Amino acid sequence: MGDLTTLANVKAWLSLTETTDDALLAALISAVSNYIQTWLNRTIIEAPYSEARNGIAGGDTLVLANYPVQSVSSLTIDGQIIPQSPDYVASGYWSDDIAVYLVGYRMTRGRGNVRLSYTAGYSSVPLELAQACTELVALRYSERDRIGHQSKSLAGETVSFMIKDFPPDVLTILNNYRKVVPL
Repeated sequence: MGDLTTLANVKAWLSLTETTDDALLAALISAVSNYIQTWLNRTIIEAPYSEARNGIAGGDTLVLANYPVQSVSSLTIDGQIIPQSPDYVASGYWSDDIAVYLVGYRMTRGRGNVRLSYTAGYSSVPLELAQACTELVALRYSERDRIGHQSKSLAGETVSFMIKDFPPDVLTILNNYRKVVPL
């Protein structure tokens, strides 16, 4: 899926200059990046996709499963190649960051009769998402000596630890990128 932050970012956040934990931190970055993207239900970094979709009779709009759409390389309906519209007015298709629109063409009803190939995702990780990943990696790294502990008492003082998938500030950022599937 691709890492959402770098080892340098995590080390800077943790104020680590010299450490023997680079391999551990690198593995944590990959694990947390995959965890975040699985929770988001999407891949963040730009990638190619191919879809076979069911046509809707008379439909002229197709919202794509992955976003933001960077480019559409091909579109066929019932085996007919649909050209790209050169100006959004001439017959063909055009797209924005979430959908493909038909001009002068309409979909027909069918199962898997609309096929398209496109590229979607971000060319680089959005800064707030990279920071959220950095903070979550740092949290998991610092928690490794108290795995499974909700609190700890020492000399009459009790310290409580947060036991959640994500801290509230990280969750706020992630919710802005989460792919929600309609029911």
